Amino acid sequence: MTDAFLSLNIVNAPVIVTMTVISIALVLYLLIRRPTTRWVLTACIGAVSGALIGAVTILVTVNVMDLFGTRLSPVVDCWIILTFAAVAIAIVNLWLTRWWRKVIAAVSILIFVLTGTLGVNAAFGLDKTVAAFLGVTNAKPLDTGASSTGRPTADPSIDPGLPLYETWKAPADLPAAGSLGTVDIPNTVSGFPARTALAYVPPAGLVAAKPKLPVIIQLNGQPGSPGLDDPKVILDKLAAADNGLGPIVVNPDQLADDSKDPMCLDTSMGNVETYIMKDVVPWVKSHFVVSDDPKDWTILGFSNGGMCAAYFGAKYPQVFGNFVDISGDEYQGVDDRSTLSRVFNGDQAAYGAVWPKTIMSKTTYPDSVGVFAVGANDQEALGGVKRTYDAAVAAGIHATYTEIPGSSHDNVALDGGLSRGYDVLYPRWGLTKPSS
Repeated sequence: MTDAFLSLNIVNAPVIVTMTVISIALVLYLLIRRPTTRWVLTACIGAVSGALIGAVTILVTVNVMDLFGTRLSPVVDCWIILTFAAVAIAIVNLWLTRWWRKVIAAVSILIFVLTGTLGVNAAFGLDKTVAAFLGVTNAKPLDTGASSTGRPTADPSIDPGLPLYETWKAPADLPAAGSLGTVDIPNTVSGFPARTALAYVPPAGLVAAKPKLPVIIQLNGQPGSPGLDDPKVILDKLAAADNGLGPIVVNPDQLADDSKDPMCLDTSMGNVETYIMKDVVPWVKSHFVVSDDPKDWTILGFSNGGMCAAYFGAKYPQVFGNFVDISGDEYQGVDDRSTLSRVFNGDQAAYGAVWPKTIMSKTTYPDSVGVFAVGANDQEALGGVKRTYDAAVAAGIHATYTEIPGSSHDNVALDGGLSRGYDVLYPRWGLTKPSS
């Protein structure tokens, strides 16, 4: 029962549609009373006042305080304003009414707030299930097949000098889909208190005679928690067309607390950089049958994770031959004016030295690929992503830049960026034949 609840989709029908219909019905009930001049005036003042409070709340939190680090889409604005208006209508029903109407009005406030929250979440589309919204996971532990006797080995009959699309023959017992589950990555070196990580293994990685597969280290946004539902859907479709081939995707937690941003560095907020490079990377190599070639290793992220991907891809080309920056921040703490003083003690040179574009300007890239994608309507992230892309090109990185049509800082941009990244990297990994 708990798993069923946590797995409940809160973005698509029927949940969001049902809650919206119930809310509309309650608003109509609360409005329909004997149409006296006093009531009509009270209801109008309540609805308008609520809408204005909602609009002012958006103005203060987004434009003045910049709590979200980005501007909200018109759809999100509408959900917020309508929710405040509905709550105000319920509040004015608490006076000079019979007891049962007061009870219904009080319950309606809770329902309106819940519906508005679900509506805003649906507009972003990043938390698709109850579990994702609550920042927990109901995924079961993933059996990596690793043993204590040493690193798992690949099928020796597969020629490592040829691309997998030519040499890999899918066995009869190839699973129809990949497997997604939790993995326990010890923080032995870093001590970073990361939350439970997730991993996805494509069908080709689930058979006895495994090929060496490419790796994606995927990082989430902030706030956020590990989640691979969207990649699994896309990667399973690609695997169905590519004889079960695909990348191993590991999604560690670079935040520990999604209300804070440790900026993927080693600071007083935690040794995130050491965690990724000295805990996560070695653990992946020891638990999966994967290639060691940097061209087969990719770090990918969205929003905060996109900045982290550009940082690690810029600083560690000998490990990550590819990076995918989806709607990433331009640099660490870009939306927090206190970062310079709080983290770098006012040392602008030290602060600027960790920016991805600064690192790119001082590093040589003999064979690195960078994929940059951003929502075409994401005015907060678009400029920064473009500038980081320009820096990558200037540094000699083979980079692509894509604006995802009809998207802002949302799930549409995430899925579009993932698909663009796979399109670029699958031929490089030898999973598909390069297009002519």
